[in-house]
Formats: sequence, structure tokens, C-alpha cells
Amino acid sequence: MSDPMQEIRASFFVECEELLEALQDGLQAMDEGSADDETINVVFRAVHSIKGGAGAFGLDTLVGFTHAFETVLDGVRAGSLGTSPDVLALFFRSGDILSDLVRAARDETEVNAAEMDAALAKLDALSGGDGGSADVGEPTFEPMAIAIDLPDIGDETPVLSTDPEDASPDEDDSAMDLAGDDAPGPIRYVIDFAPEAAFYTNGGEPLSLMRQLGSIGEITVTCDDSALTDLAAARASAGLLKWRASLVTDVEIGQVRDVFEFAEGVATLDIVEGIGGDDADEANRAVDPVEVTGPEAPETEPARMEAPPAVGPASPPETAPPEPTAQMSPKTSDPASNNQLQSGPKPTVRVDLDRIDRLVNLVGELVINQAMLSQSVASAGVSTHSEVAAGLDEFLQLTRDIQDSVMMIRAQPVKSLFQRMARIVRESSATLGKSVRFRTEGETTEIDKTVLERLADPLTHMIRNAVDHGLESHDQRRAAGKGIEGTVTLSASHKAGRVNIVVADDGGGINRPKVQSIAEDKGLIPAGQTLSASEIDNLLFLPGFSTATEVSNLSGRGVGMDVVKSAISALGGRISIASEPGVGTTFTISLPLTLAVLDGMVVRVGNEMLVVPLSTISETLALGTDDIRPVGADTSVVHVRGSFVPLFDLGTMLGYSAPRDSFAGAISLLIAREDGSRAALIVDAIEDQRQVVIKGLEDSYGRVPGVAAATILGDGQIALILDPNDLLTHSNPGAVPSAARLRASA
Repeated sequence: MSDPMQEIRASFFVECEELLEALQDGLQAMDEGSADDETINVVFRAVHSIKGGAGAFGLDTLVGFTHAFETVLDGVRAGSLGTSPDVLALFFRSGDILSDLVRAARDETEVNAAEMDAALAKLDALSGGDGGSADVGEPTFEPMAIAIDLPDIGDETPVLSTDPEDASPDEDDSAMDLAGDDAPGPIRYVIDFAPEAAFYTNGGEPLSLMRQLGSIGEITVTCDDSALTDLAAARASAGLLKWRASLVTDVEIGQVRDVFEFAEGVATLDIVEGIGGDDADEANRAVDPVEVTGPEAPETEPARMEAPPAVGPASPPETAPPEPTAQMSPKTSDPASNNQLQSGPKPTVRVDLDRIDRLVNLVGELVINQAMLSQSVASAGVSTHSEVAAGLDEFLQLTRDIQDSVMMIRAQPVKSLFQRMARIVRESSATLGKSVRFRTEGETTEIDKTVLERLADPLTHMIRNAVDHGLESHDQRRAAGKGIEGTVTLSASHKAGRVNIVVADDGGGINRPKVQSIAEDKGLIPAGQTLSASEIDNLLFLPGFSTATEVSNLSGRGVGMDVVKSAISALGGRISIASEPGVGTTFTISLPLTLAVLDGMVVRVGNEMLVVPLSTISETLALGTDDIRPVGADTSVVHVRGSFVPLFDLGTMLGYSAPRDSFAGAISLLIAREDGSRAALIVDAIEDQRQVVIKGLEDSYGRVPGVAAATILGDGQIALILDPNDLLTHSNPGAVPSAARLRASA
């Protein structure tokens, strides 16, 4: 049986990821000049919300850092601190450290204490020493004394009283006196707080909220347990306590309300400003409290404050002040409020990825069984106009819709991955002393979650490579007539049923003579070869190749682009390079949308059935004698609308059939390659076009060049799924005519 608190804790960390994403978005907008009030508030609320949740789980290190960060952000909100480039750089760095702290708390690992302490010191300096100490294990607000009394049922109302100076019951009225009519500055707020059952279920804790109130002023708190008539019979799912706090502070009501942000929708909250006199004093009267010094003393553990959770909102106190200025309640009859709720974010459900994977596998089996059923009906000779055939067509469409819907569940925007790359750019540019502007495009492009996770490492290599090798130093950029700030652009888009990820820089481009010389010196290629620009660029993907002259934290160890290419190939993707000297370099990654299914063309070669991904086929051709031109002894090309395309006999390449005497009358698939070139694959017959379920082979057989995966056809036969681009890349180089030979043959 699962632990409810562990589920709540896991939910908190999922919410933290969303808040961190919002934080990065806000900081990026501020960095681009959109430092308006709403953007600043988004950033502040993200940090504040993480702090509130962390406090409920006793994550002191996380609470301490967020408190320091929040204090500085509050100065920006108040207008006392500007958003200079140095300040924004610190905010970005603090956001990175906050991400590390969240993940460390989730995974129960350690973080770099030196980096955290350095950031805390800078935050503390910006806040004038009020932002918290580097000793983040200490409380995140001024020490205060807490007095708690839980008398027997029937005694007077138990009290939690807090005072930064003294918790003595004899001085409880001192805080109230400060807010008298003659006091020029402080404001007195009376706060009535009635949590519901959902508040406790979500990990809420009244003590944590009252501590936060104590950090912004002088507070006296009364707990009303009048509804708690029988402690032994009380149910843990029923909330029977409500709280009244009298707060004397200099802050505005909005900041007081922010303390209860996590309770919105799961509690009733009334905040009244300016209440004083005997009524307020009576409402906060202490009853023989037991004094406890310090908020971390044993008596102040959450269990001391946690009453059995509420089923519904507690009734308002008999002395409830009129006309509350702030109210949070899940139930409202205000039409405007209802409209606001309806226009808010769509409700979501968090589901374990294992359950989705199981659903994907089951849908895959459904697709295979549907294909088998279709083939059985066709083999039985059932008329295509019969009711059985019509029902089968509807079943086919329904299966396709279910499969598409399941795939959409697994799809996620690349935004979170792009934000991680922004951090890589910041860290790399700081290490190298380069000024870099990071731009992103297509952040809403969706891709399968598995592909997204496995893309992080190769993309990190590429981003570091762009900053380290792609962009020039400040002096070199000045000499080239460029600004000292370089630009790295990361974009994503859908194209032909695949996802294209592009990493581009505006650096000096690839120094091709240097690349070829290094490859020759390292013995990676024979010396003195004449290579095209594309062939030289692809030398970067050779194992052990590196242009770095020194080993650093970023490069020079001979592990880099070859690892990238291997990782991309393992995902069923391809990578290509385009570079112009003095202008920059662009790397393009082409990936499948999902690793579960694909649309394919089923072809027959010899006695074997093969599947060619439909996204790689631009058209099919029936070859005529006049269309084919021989080039050399073993190579032929086909004339297609004014250009020549090399011909490859798929059966001969795979060893399924002997070489043909003539290509006339043969059927070919025109393959569009990533570099813009084309090739024609000759097959014996085209059998079908269908959606197939991908079954991986690498775990059992390793990587096979030209073979992406396998699938099960409708008759139960296993068919290989080809990767035509990879197959052509690993084909005999002599069989691919050069551009010069093609021009000569024309």
C-alpha cells in the first residue's frame, strides 16, 4: 500500500519542475527587456511557492536558499532594486542552483555547497543583509518564541502565541499595543484561517504558515478547537480546527495574503485591516501557555499543530470582523469568479510513466491484431462491399485514432529541454569568458518523452561545442567586424513526420583545411586525399577527433561529436552539418516523433518483406529504358526531371538477390536524404502502406547499419524496418557517382 505522504511529496516535486520552468521563462523575459510588474510577480511567486512547499516537508536547505532569493526579488518588486545585467546574471545563477537544490532534495543527494554559499553571499549583499544567511540550516526568519497549550477537551481555547522578543504570557498584549490608534507606522491585521481536508491532503501545515507570518511582523495566534468534542472519536479525514492570528507589521495586505498562496482553493481566509481594541485582544487571549524557545524546538514539530484534517470550511468565528478584504474559498456564487475559474488552466492528471508505457504496448498489440484480422478477412475472399469489410474499415480507423491519442499522451514540448540548454550556455560562456546570446525557437514543438530524455546528453555536447569551438573570442570577432556578443540558436520544428532540432551559431564556421590536417595527423584518414566540403565536415564525427589544443572542462578529450552521432543514431535519427566560413555553422538533427510506431511502406525484395519509413520516400518511379544512364561498370543513374539520381538495388545491397541484368521496368523508391540529395532504391514490389509497431533490435543484436528496427506484419511474419539514409551512407562508396561524373555522363 502506497504511503500518502510520499505521494504528496512526489507531487510537490513535480509542481516544482513546473514552477522552475515558469521561473526561467520570467527571467528570460526580464533579460530581454520585459521587466514589467507581472513578469516580476511571476518570478517572485515561483520562488515563493517553492519555499512554501519546501517548508511543509522540512527541507531546510531549500527553504533557506529560496528565502534569500525571494527577499532580493521582493526588492525588485518594490522598486528598490533594479534589474541590471549583473543582477539578472545572479538571478539566472540562483535559478540554476535552485533547480539543483530541488533535484537534490528529491533524489536525496548533495549539491555544490561552495556555489550555493557564494550565491547566498551575493543575494545577501543585494538585500542589505536581510536575505538570509549562508548557513541555510537556520530558520529563514527572525528567531521567535512560541508558546503552545493543548488543554483537555472542555478547557479554554488553546493558543499559539509568537513574539520575536518574548513569548511570556504576561506580555501577550504588548504586540497589540503596538498597533494602537496612535501608532504611526505598523498596521494590525486580523486573519481568520479555516483549512479544509484538501489543505492537509496536499501537505499543508498551519504551523508553517504562522511561522511565515511571524517572519514579517509581530503575531499572536489563537486556535479554535470548539468543534473538537471527542478527540478519541475524531477522524483523520475531518478538519475541526480553525485559526485566528493578530499580526502587527509594516507590510501591505498583498504580502500577507501571499503567505497563504498554497492554501488557495482549499481553505477559507479572511484578512481584515485595522482591527484593534478589546475585541482583538480578547480574541487572542493566551491560556496558560507552555513556553518553548525557538521555532525548531521539539514541541513545535508539525504534529503539534496538525489537527485532524477538515471535511469542509470551518464556520467563521462568532467575533468575525465585518467586510473581509481578502477571501479564499473553493465555493463561490460570484459569476465572475466562476468565469475566471473556467478560463484558467485546463485540469490535468499526473500518471506514472510506466502505466503509459504499458498502454502504449497494449495499443501496439491492438494494431498488430487489427492487421492480422484484416489479412485474414482478405484471405477469406470476403467482398470489400460486405458489412464485415465495412466494420473492419471502421475498426481500422478507430485503432488509428486510439494509437494517435496514446502517442499524444507521451508527447511533451521541448521547452524544458531547451531551458536546460540555456544553463549550459551560461556556464560554458562564463568558463570561456565569451559573451553569448542564447535564442530559442519552436519551444512548443512536441516530441516523445523517451526521445526527449535521451536527447539531453547529445544536445549538451553540441551546445558546448557551439560555444567553445563555434564562436570566436572577443578579439577575433572584433577583427572580423562582428560584435563581441555571439549568438547560439536552438530551434525545433516538425517536418515530414519527423522532428528537426537545429543548433546554429554565428561564429567563424568550420576551418576545413585545419580539420583535414588534424584528421591526417591523428591517422584518421590517409594523407593527401582530395575531399569535398561535406566530406571534411563529416570528419568531425570520427571517433577521437578534436580540434582543441588543450584539455579543459569543456573539450579536448577526444570524446564529443562521435558520441553525439552514435546517440542520435540510437534514436533512429540523423545529423548533418552546414557551415560557411566567417558566417557560422549549423547542425541539424532529424528524429522520429516517437519510438513506438511509424507509417511505413511494405515492400518485397526477393522473398523478404521489408518496411521503408514513409517520411523518407518522396515518390515512387517505374523505370523506363530511356531514363537509365550507366556510369562506369557497376553504377547507374536515373534521369528525374532534369537531374540525375544514383540507383541502388536493395536486394543486392542486402544480399537477398543477385545483381540485375537490366533496371528497365523495375520499381524504385525515390529517397530524400538529409543533405538535400536523393537516391533511388529498386524493389521487386510494393505490397502495402500501413502503420507499423516498432520493435527494437539493439538490445538483442546490437546496432545493424541500415536497419532501424523490426515489426510484426498482419500474417505474423517479422519484417525489418529500414533506415534508408543510414543504409546508403554505409553502402559501397564506389557505387555512388561523384557530381563530376554525373555531369560528364549527362
